[in-house]
Amino acid sequence: MRQCLKEQLVAVLSGGTGKGRIWGEEDSPPPGRPSVILVVGVNGTGKTTSIAKLAQSYREEGQKVVVAAGDTFRAAAIEQIKSWGDVVGAEVVAHKQGADPGAVVFDALSAAESRKADVVLIDTAGRLHTKFNLMEELGKIRRVIERKLPEGPDEVLLVLDATTGQNALVQAKAFAEVVPITALCLTKLDGTSKGGIVFAVTDQLQIPVRFIGTGERPEDLTPFDAGEFVDALFR
Repeated sequence: MRQCLKEQLVAVLSGGTGKGRIWGEEDSPPPGRPSVILVVGVNGTGKTTSIAKLAQSYREEGQKVVVAAGDTFRAAAIEQIKSWGDVVGAEVVAHKQGADPGAVVFDALSAAESRKADVVLIDTAGRLHTKFNLMEELGKIRRVIERKLPEGPDEVLLVLDATTGQNALVQAKAFAEVVPITALCLTKLDGTSKGGIVFAVTDQLQIPVRFIGTGERPEDLTPFDAGEFVDALFR
């Protein structure tokens, strides 16, 4: 019975089909330009740290990374992402606090093209799914990307806190209405939570989990393995 249950749970987590052009099953980024990853989520999920971890991973592969400091709302957010950029060796494009995040994103995409970067990671302000004006701002960022790149971002990564519980499903649905979520990153799995809410999100929205975060260090981000995740639930 335990083995049968494990197989069913793995099947649920394997049901999401990746629609992105980087981590998807079949697609690949258009040649001749940087890959663009838009990272979204509510406050406190570990979005900025996850961006730093992704940048570290790409840098270890020898790729040139540009980070757009699109969180111009939160105090010290720009300093935080710049500090991470220094740690992982990624170039950060930033404006002043309170600046238009769409302008930051546009400048970062232009800089990445001119400097022949391989990857652009776009940070965004953490926003509650109930805040209409901030969700509208996220839609504007998406439109800025699409004006620069008609096919839009190659991946839209939603960062979810594993300790959130059922509210994570509400968050995921709200964000999916504004931007085309292509992948999930589940953070804070180093705590007491098992992250079981990911089953509901993957099952209902058919969005695959791509990464899990297990700590605060740049290397504490690993590709998601459904079998290993389910095995951990039974320990």
